[in-house]
Amino acid sequence: MADDAEAVLDADVVLDAVAPRLRALRQRRGLTLAELSEATGISVSTLSRLESGGRRPTLDLLIRLAGVYRASLDDLVGAPQIADPRIRPKPFFRNGRAIIPLTRENPDVHAYKIVLPGHPPGEPVPQRTHEGYDWVYVLSGRIRLAIGGQEVVMGPGEAAEFDTRLPHGHASASEEPAEILSLLSTQGERVHLREVD
Repeated sequence: MADDAEAVLDADVVLDAVAPRLRALRQRRGLTLAELSEATGISVSTLSRLESGGRRPTLDLLIRLAGVYRASLDDLVGAPQIADPRIRPKPFFRNGRAIIPLTRENPDVHAYKIVLPGHPPGEPVPQRTHEGYDWVYVLSGRIRLAIGGQEVVMGPGEAAEFDTRLPHGHASASEEPAEILSLLSTQGERVHLREVD
C-alpha cells in the first residue's frame, strides 16, 4: 500500500510540474495562446488553465501540444531521460526540401540536416528576414547563400553564420541537390520550418 501511495504522490509531483513547462515552452516558441489554440484545436481558456495549473493535462491534450512543438510526451512532462541518447529523426518536407531534425526539444537552438533540391542557376535565391540567428554547414554539393545584396557559393566543409534580421536565403548552386546542416535559433526555426509559403 505504501508503494501505491508513493506512486500517486510521484505522479502528482510530475503533473504539477507540467504547467510551468508548458508555459515556458510556448513562450520560447514565441507563440500566443491564440496562435497555439489555432494550431492545436484546444480552446484558449483550456490552454490558459493548463499553463496556470488550474487543469490537469490529459493524454489527448498533451499529444496535440507535442505535435505542434515537435516534442515527445516525455519532454512535455519532464520525464527523466532514459539511457539511450540516440535521436530517431522523422523527416518532413517543406517547399521541396527534405528536413531531418537532429535535436530533441531545446529552448535555444534546433539542428537539422536539410536536403536542398536542385535550383536553376539563373533563378534568384528567395530571401526573408526575421529575428534570430542561423548557422549553415555544407555537407555535400554546392549552395548559393544570399545575404542582403551579397551572394556566395559554398562547398563541402564550408560554414557560415549570420544575423537573420538581414534578408537571407540558400539554395543548391546547381540542378543537383545539396545537403547542409542548419542550426536555427527558436525564432529562425519557426519562420523557416513551420510557416508554409
